[in-house]
Amino acid sequence: MNRIEAWERLCALLEDDPLLWERVRYALADRDDDPWEELLDGLDDAGALAYLRTDDTGTELADALVQLPRVFRLQLDLDEVNDTDDLADAMTIADEALARAGFRLVLLPSDDDDAHSLVVVPAQVTAELARVAAALRRTVEIGGPGGA
Repeated sequence: MNRIEAWERLCALLEDDPLLWERVRYALADRDDDPWEELLDGLDDAGALAYLRTDDTGTELADALVQLPRVFRLQLDLDEVNDTDDLADAMTIADEALARAGFRLVLLPSDDDDAHSLVVVPAQVTAELARVAAALRRTVEIGGPGGA
């Protein structure tokens, strides 16, 4: 898989919105644009990205997750996530709830050290997602901080 194909596959694994790949493809063609930043912006525009500050709590995480279309459709009980003040713990709890429904929480690296960019993907794509991201010299954390 070449670099362009890897970016296209990464987009498809993260979100099924074809506009995401278009946005990243244009960034790849323009040497001044960072395709990773365009990926994050495109995920945000598609409503697939939850953006949290490192000092947020489980309440903010639960509120952000239920706004994601994939999570909204699942109608998960996130009360246990709400009850957690530590964001890393809340991400672990949220990932466990998502995993029971066949999905996983994925932390995407960001230039902002004080923030977390999160998406929810089908569990069956996580191994390939990690491989494709690694081929692009990116690390994704499945399940939140410290994940695969």
